[in-house]
Amino acid sequence: MYIRGKLLSPMIKMNKREKVIRKEQKIVNVMICMFCKKNHGTGNGKLCNSCRSLRSYSYIRLKNCPLLPDKPPCDNCPVHCYDKEMQQKVKEVMRYSGPRMLFRHPYFALLHIWNKTKFKLSRK
Repeated sequence: MYIRGKLLSPMIKMNKREKVIRKEQKIVNVMICMFCKKNHGTGNGKLCNSCRSLRSYSYIRLKNCPLLPDKPPCDNCPVHCYDKEMQQKVKEVMRYSGPRMLFRHPYFALLHIWNKTKFKLSRK
């Protein structure tokens, strides 16, 4: 909705695909920040160069995902769009951050569990 040429709410104009991308990017960012803080000694939401490049790479891959907006969890995805090196880095981040998400970001953790369950039920 525009008033005097200004967009009042950017969320109004977003379609389902854009909402899914934004949500997934938030989750990836939180997980990478948790990993980087513990393993690379950064803090306050800042990232080292390696983690920053991993986040940028993940964002690009999410935007180009051919399965959106009904994207399955990455470990159940039939299309593996990450190259081997980045795939290993993401796995390392998820192994560290995944179990800790339930305590630090319960909403995102429960959302992920819900999405995995929904995907598994839809395959039956």
